[in-house]
Parts: sequence; C-alpha cells; structure tokens
Amino acid sequence: MPPPTSGLFVDPEFPPCVSSLVRGGGTPLSPLCDRITWLRPQEIFASPHLFPENSTLGLGKQGILGDCWFICACFALHKSNKLLHQVFPPGQYTWKDPEYTGRFTCRFWRFGRWVDVTIDDCLPCLGQKLCFSHCQDQGAFWLPLLEKAYAKLHGSYESLWAGQVVDALVDLTGGLVERWSVEDAEDNVRKKMLCRMLDLKDRCAISCSVLHSKEGSGHLGEFHAFTITDIQHGVTKYGQELILLRVHNPWGRSCWSGAWGKNSDKWSLMDKSDSAKFLNDLKDGEFWVENEEFLQEFNEVTMAFPVDEMDYIQSIWTDCPLLHTQQLHGSWVKGQTAGGSRNNVSFADNPKFWLVVKELSEVYLALMQRPQSEISADCTHRSQLRSVISKSYPLYAIGLHVWKVEKRRFNLQKTILSPVVAGTSSHSYDRQLHLHCELSPGYYLVIPSTFLRDTEGDFLLRVFSSEPIILSEITSHQPIVKTSEDDVKGTWETREVKGQLKKDVNAGGSRNFSSYCLNPTIPFIVSSKTRLVRVTLKQHCQGKHCHAIGFHVYMVPYDSGLSPFVQEPRASCVPHSYSPEVSMVCDLCPGQYIIVPSTYLPNQECDFSVFISTKMERKSIQSQETLGKILKEVSVVKVMN
Repeated sequence: MPPPTSGLFVDPEFPPCVSSLVRGGGTPLSPLCDRITWLRPQEIFASPHLFPENSTLGLGKQGILGDCWFICACFALHKSNKLLHQVFPPGQYTWKDPEYTGRFTCRFWRFGRWVDVTIDDCLPCLGQKLCFSHCQDQGAFWLPLLEKAYAKLHGSYESLWAGQVVDALVDLTGGLVERWSVEDAEDNVRKKMLCRMLDLKDRCAISCSVLHSKEGSGHLGEFHAFTITDIQHGVTKYGQELILLRVHNPWGRSCWSGAWGKNSDKWSLMDKSDSAKFLNDLKDGEFWVENEEFLQEFNEVTMAFPVDEMDYIQSIWTDCPLLHTQQLHGSWVKGQTAGGSRNNVSFADNPKFWLVVKELSEVYLALMQRPQSEISADCTHRSQLRSVISKSYPLYAIGLHVWKVEKRRFNLQKTILSPVVAGTSSHSYDRQLHLHCELSPGYYLVIPSTFLRDTEGDFLLRVFSSEPIILSEITSHQPIVKTSEDDVKGTWETREVKGQLKKDVNAGGSRNFSSYCLNPTIPFIVSSKTRLVRVTLKQHCQGKHCHAIGFHVYMVPYDSGLSPFVQEPRASCVPHSYSPEVSMVCDLCPGQYIIVPSTYLPNQECDFSVFISTKMERKSIQSQETLGKILKEVSVVKVMN
C-alpha cells in the first residue's frame, strides 16, 4: 500500500483538475479529460525517485501530449548536470524524506531572468500510469514534474501541445540556440553543419525535426521533433567510411526502416563486433541513420550552444568563450517607436542602440520578443491574477539590423539607407533570433524592428561577445504637445502627489506586464475651460541609480463598472526613460482622468512625485486622491514666464 497522501501540498494556482489540463479545447486532449486522474508518485510507483538510478535510462518518452519539442529540449539537461541543477534545484525533499510535503520548485529562463515555478506532485494519469511525459526508468519523476511546472508557466498542459524545440531550449538553458534548415542548404553548408555536429555532439543538445511528411524510409510523422543522441564513424568490410547518426523518437518506439534500420541487411557489411557496438547501444525509440539519408529525411537541425566549466556560453562555430554579455529591454510603441521594417519611411523611429566594440570580436546579437498576452513571471504566483491566462502566444515578424558609424554624431537617415554590417535577411515569426558577426573596434548602430509599423510589443536585446563591449540605448526626447507662448504665460498652479512603488504591493511595471494594473492611480479632473495639462513624474533617486520610468493618462469611463485599463491611454509618456524625471503637456478633453506612473520592470521600488500643472485662472484640476498613506498631496504655486 502506498503511504498516505492527505495533508500534502496542493497547488491552488495550478490545481489537479480539468482547468489545468485544458483552457479552451481544440486539441485531442480535450475528450480524454474526464478519464484522467491525478496521482502522486508514491501512488504510481512503489519507491519513486527523482532521477534515474541508471543514467542510460534518462531519455524521455512523450505520452499522449503533443509536446515532443519540450521532451527533446530536456535532453540538454540529461547531458549536463550543471544545467539540470539550474532548472531542477538540488536539495528538495523527496518521497523518502520525513520533511517531504509534496511541493517541488523548478526554474525557467524567461525574458532575461530565471523564474521559480512551484507545483505540487499530483500528476495526470490514465489508470495507474502517467499519461504524459515519463522517463524510461518509470520510477524517475524529474521529467513529469518539470513538464508540469512548464505547463503551469504556460497556463495549461494543452498549451504545450505544439511548440518549437528552439524556444524550449532557451527556456531551459538561458543561452543561445541555432536552428538550421537542412533541405534548403547547399552541399557545402550541409557538410559544415555535419562537421560542427560531430565536434559538439558530446557537449551540447542537438535535435532534428520533420516538418512535412515524405515518401521516405520511415514513418517519421509530421511536425515532429527527435533527439540526436550520438554521431559515430563506421567502416564497412570493404573500407567504405560511414557517418551514422543515432536518433531518438520521443514516442519511445522505432519508426525507422531505412538503410541502417535495426533489422536491415546493411549491418552485414560491417564486422560483427563493429555492428554489435552500434546495435547493442540502442534504447527504446532509437535508430541509426546514415548521414546522406538523414539529410534527405529531416528538415531542420536545432543546436544549443555549449556552456563551458566557467559557465560561459561558447560559440558553436569557433569554440571561443563569449566572456562578455549585456542585455537591455525595450518596446515598440504605436505612434512613437513602432516604425516597422525598412520598407517604411518611419523605420528610423524604431528603438535604437549603441554597441561599442573595443577590440576585434566575435559577436552574437540576440533579439527576443515577448509573446503577446504572455503572463508576467512576476504574476505567476499571484492567485488574484490566475484568470489572466493566454491560450496562445501570437508572435510578430521581427528583424534586427546593424550599421557601423564613424562617430557618434552622424546622419541617421543616410546611415539606415546604407548597406548593413549585419542583418536578418527577412523578418521572421520567431520568439528569438540572432545575428553572428565579427566586428572590428568602433561604434555600431543597432535597430530592432517589427515588419509592420505601429505594431506594439516588448523585446529583449542581448549581446554576447568574445571581447569587451558596451550596449546602451539611444534616448530620444519625449513627445510633447506643441504650445504657443500665450499658452505657457501666466500663473500656473501645480499640485504635487507623493507616493511610493513597493515590491509585491503596487510596483506593477509597464503595460507589457499583466501586473500593470497594480500600479498607483492618481485621479484628476479637466474642466471645459482647460485642455492643456502638464504632467511631470519625478523619481527620488538614491545616488545615481535611476529606474526606467514613464506614465500613462487614462480617461475614466462614464460607466463606473468599467476599468479605465480596458481602453487605450489618452496620453503616454513612453518609452520608459532612465532619467530622474519625465514630463509632457497633454491636450485633454473635459472629463475625469487618472495618471498611472510606473517603472519599466515590475517590483522596482522607489519614491516618486507626480506634478500636475494648470493655470490658476482656469480652475481645472481637483485632486481626488484616495490612496491613504502611500500617497500624499502637496500644493505648489509656480509662475511660468
């Protein structure tokens, strides 16, 4: 009899019920939900353990969930204990420990930082067996627990039904991942790919995919991912040299009947001792493929960059450690910094960055977009925001271009019309893309863009290099309303509202985060006699440390039951700027409004003041502040000439 499970932790944010399995249906998983039960590992296996007792049984099997892409990416953890312990922190209490509570924590790299995801160990089963991922050692449970944490991060198991190996590898490693198209590559490029795969097979995870079915030598499926577990040289009795790739199907069964399939006559061309070495090593779902046949049957290869003993990412092309790295967040904002591709005259409006290279350097520039409606990592553990779950994460077509300039004072329009030093050949619907280049010392202009103008989104720009570099944003002046001298003359009344942004209370971050609605709101009224209002947000910096700040102005809906956040802002002082204060003049229609100050990232604490200025003869602003101790109002009168 299994030990009792009452009193153990049950995750209220991702409970063992149908809502954690599906969020809207549309996949083959939905009809099976009524048959799925939730069991803890000690109810499934007599003596459960986290990791396989025999490391050769560490390969994962897929189950009935269509997440082969995630299972294949987990092979990176099977190859590296360092990565495994990063994602599955050691020291957690398991089923044999008296302190065991049924709670586990996993980590994933999301948009620039590692995020903890805590779950219970109730796992979906059909009958008494796991119905989703599991290890070949059926008593090892690290993989189904990691899969559950990843499902929680995405909102449901159903959200994992389809995806990209490249995205899962980034989430599990926090590094760089390269994807190669096999079928479109020229012969010399294919040879170069195969050479690098041979060199790196023991140091990094390699996956391959079939994107469309072919009339080939096996039933490889369509849109299906596999893992390359080994690459070996072989020689026939007649001296013919071979390169054989060992491929693992996460279905856990062989689907290959090609020239070097398990029961093929081809093995008789080798000495028995040699063929035995190849065949005896095969695990469930594995098969050998000769390199030419591999290039015919598979469409893509995905390779994670290796990490050396010092935790530095290594270039997959030169083996050079990328010792220097920097990253910056940014946004494409409609009407301001969402300039679109180079086909648009507004391309120069896109966010711009300086990259200063000090020595001849191998450089990788990685651009990652935040999928729309994705849950902020800061909100993953907030029960009040559990309902903010996105069924799918649509992506925009993004691109990245780099120019070298002679000095920092340059003609922007002439530069962007000149040839690039490096750039994407086309905008692509990828979550992350990167450029690889060798850059000489000097200044470089870097511009990330979406294909269509006025496409709003959030992005992360990372640079990895072999030599020292400096990455910084090229700041621009905040847009203001044009005013005449008569407009600004006279006596203005300024009301100062002081407040604090506090971690886990009201520091909700920018609109790119679901926690944005937690930010303070400062109400005010615009009368029919006044339209121009100057709003200034000042952060009280400690020393020289400033957060990126900005604000939005919303009109309060006439229907009191509606939230102001359901509509677009009437004025926006963005993108967020690393400066002590930001300001703009707003041309507003009469009505009730709120100002929402924010830092770019959530949970960044600071004291702030919001100054609301209007002419005294136009009685236009009436404070209705109701935030108690967090905010207090000070009245100041200024004379503006």
